[in-house]
Amino acid sequence: MEKLINDFSFGLFFWQAIILVVLILLLRKFAWKPILDSLNSREDGIKNALLSAENARKEMQNLQADNEKLLNEARAQRDAMLKEAREIKEKIVLEASEEAQAKADKIVAKAQVIIENEKNAAMVDLKNQVATLSIEIAEKVIREQLSTTEKQHKLVEDMLADVTLK
Repeated sequence: MEKLINDFSFGLFFWQAIILVVLILLLRKFAWKPILDSLNSREDGIKNALLSAENARKEMQNLQADNEKLLNEARAQRDAMLKEAREIKEKIVLEASEEAQAKADKIVAKAQVIIENEKNAAMVDLKNQVATLSIEIAEKVIREQLSTTEKQHKLVEDMLADVTLK
């Protein structure tokens, strides 16, 4: 350090200072301004890129919110459609059941009417057969009783005896 102090020269220092000042002025005029301009433009570019990124992020959030909203609306519509389809299905099943029940009731009623008609026809036929048999039996009995003239006279007398004039 002492050697530096002993070798110190004011002339050399003066010229080095002037060269340093001239160099600083030249750098300021020709280098600093372009460097500062490029730094400022770079800074503006970064700010614009950050703003664009922020805007894009906000837009993405808006799009996601819109997509979520559309998705929820679609789910709600799907649920409404499924509910409506279930109601229609239940209505159709109920109508078909009621229609089937009505047809079954008609068939049962028709069968009961047919059975009743057949029963009545059988009763009429049975009564006719009983009446025919009764007439045949009565005819045979009467023939037997009236086969002789004596029996015929006796029957007429019995009948006249039963009849009283009032």
